[in-house]
Amino acid sequence: MDKLAAELNAVIENKPVYRLLSDLGRRMYFPKGIISQSAEARKDAYKYNATIGMAMEDGQTMFIPSMRKLVNGLSASEMFAYAPTAGLPELRQIWMMEMIRKNPSLVKKKVSMPIITSGLTHGLSIVSDLFVGENDDVITPNMFWGNYKLIFNVLHKAKVDTFALFDDNYHFNADAMEETIKKMGKKVVILLNFPNNPTGYSPSTAEQQQIVQALVRQADSGKDMLVICDDSYFGLFFEDIIEHQSIFASLCDAHDNITAVKIDGATKEELVWGFRTGFITYGGKALDDAALSVLEKKTMGSIRSTVSTCSTISQNIILKGMRSITYHQEKAAVVAKIKGRYMQVKKAVQAMPADVPLVAMPFNSGYFMTFVVKKIGAENLRKYLLEHYGIGTISIGDKFLRVAFSSVDINNIHDLFGTIFKAARELGR
Repeated sequence: MDKLAAELNAVIENKPVYRLLSDLGRRMYFPKGIISQSAEARKDAYKYNATIGMAMEDGQTMFIPSMRKLVNGLSASEMFAYAPTAGLPELRQIWMMEMIRKNPSLVKKKVSMPIITSGLTHGLSIVSDLFVGENDDVITPNMFWGNYKLIFNVLHKAKVDTFALFDDNYHFNADAMEETIKKMGKKVVILLNFPNNPTGYSPSTAEQQQIVQALVRQADSGKDMLVICDDSYFGLFFEDIIEHQSIFASLCDAHDNITAVKIDGATKEELVWGFRTGFITYGGKALDDAALSVLEKKTMGSIRSTVSTCSTISQNIILKGMRSITYHQEKAAVVAKIKGRYMQVKKAVQAMPADVPLVAMPFNSGYFMTFVVKKIGAENLRKYLLEHYGIGTISIGDKFLRVAFSSVDINNIHDLFGTIFKAARELGR
């Protein structure tokens, strides 16, 4: 093990978070090499700076004019230069401010400064590198984003254990979650995604409290728990009963044995899917400033060893957009549009004829809703819709059909769902 990794580990070896680290997580460190030496040079090299591998001219990054002219409003350095490994400090700061604004219970709670990743998926991959090893248990509801399998099971050889997302009354099944945790060993990784992909469900305030209480009980029993909060669709809440704060805000100081990680992104929140800019934020009752610094350095080591740094131009565009005086107003308008589509979907589902072999799972947020497909098979229905009506949907196994209403104009929602009902009825004859 490298000396720098050992030094980082020594800071946290008496804390629960150290027991949660994977073998790779314990070996990971951020080197004191080119990056740190270049940072020193930027500060003190008053004559020449011959450290970083960029082409410079007259103190500015060089560029190809045909590329430079495509973007207005950014300097050449804001477009072409490397960003710091942890991301632009100004963007990290403004994202933190927005996170606290949207999660006011975070005020005065100790969490790390958000670390910028190359998209939310990259954030999940980093956390799995640092905390998930072969044969570790990763618990998540049975309705989950399929990429979790690639990240946790295929890449890291962890065991993905699921519990029923809903109980018999179609509420979040906190009891099933807790029973699943009880069956695991001392180390447990729990992955929660709200609004949920694929169902479009977010828990109520009461349900979120039940989740937190169940996790605290298991922490009290001696479990070391990493709770990963996948907040991909955060903020797209369409009903008042939904808890509008991330569960991360409640978990980041809930118990010494709980380490919480909030993974979110500009992807959906800022409508910049192709920019590939995400954020990792750590919190935990037992994490002091020194421990948070260790996690930041290990995260930076993972970034450095995979993508080196994240997109500079993406970060600067997001930063300047979020600084705009019209930013919040414009964002609210977008959320209102998606809510309008949600309301039309809700009306269509409520009016679904009784003879249609579909059951809508609870949905109240996000981009999606999902049907339970009875008898006719979800894959059969997906192909039938595509081949006979030119409509694309996603089948999950042979039981579930996901519909992304976010990608359909509001004026077409009624026709979309009417056609889905018609196709399901035709297949069921």
